Amino acid sequence: MKLYTYFRSSAAYRVRIALNLKGLQPEMIPIHLLKDGGMQLQPAYRAINPEGLVPALEDAGQMLTQSLAIIEYLDETCPQPALLPADALGRARVRALSLSIACDIHPLNNLRILRYLSGEFQVTEEQKNAWYRHWCEVGLGALEAQLARSEATGRFCHGDTPGMADCCLVPQVFNAQRFNVDLSALPTILRINQACLELPAFEAAHPSKQADAE
Repeated sequence: MKLYTYFRSSAAYRVRIALNLKGLQPEMIPIHLLKDGGMQLQPAYRAINPEGLVPALEDAGQMLTQSLAIIEYLDETCPQPALLPADALGRARVRALSLSIACDIHPLNNLRILRYLSGEFQVTEEQKNAWYRHWCEVGLGALEAQLARSEATGRFCHGDTPGMADCCLVPQVFNAQRFNVDLSALPTILRINQACLELPAFEAAHPSKQADAE
């Protein structure tokens, strides 16, 4: 098993957490998203993942892409500990929480969007950061409301064991903190994030712990 990763990629961070929770230790292959114009855009990596994105997971000779698809694959092929609940309603809730981060928050502020804003529209660094902070605040504010009002929220996003939604939440909070997003109005998210970071699986997946960390 091989994971093509970048230490600061939110999507790769999600998968690293899931792998650690499962006790899996793939070979880590760093794909630097900034050096030499971005290794993810070079022909060698495009041959692996035509999207030019990380992560990509190679397992049993097959290449898998998209972080949530990879996490669900890991849950199906290595069922314990489970990252999705056993009941249909619980699974739908965890998928919804995960998708709200992976599809609604993250795409608006990932690297290629920020670079496009700077390159195509010539926005200033502060304007770019304001864009980032705005969409993080909107998305995380909605997520806080969902988590805070639901009886299904426990120590973690769903119940008292970490799952796929937590794999998504922690990298998004990390990135928000990097861009100085005000998280003071998100007590439930901050509580869950702290509970996650106390676990070895989350600690070992942290960007600062990766071999390619700068």
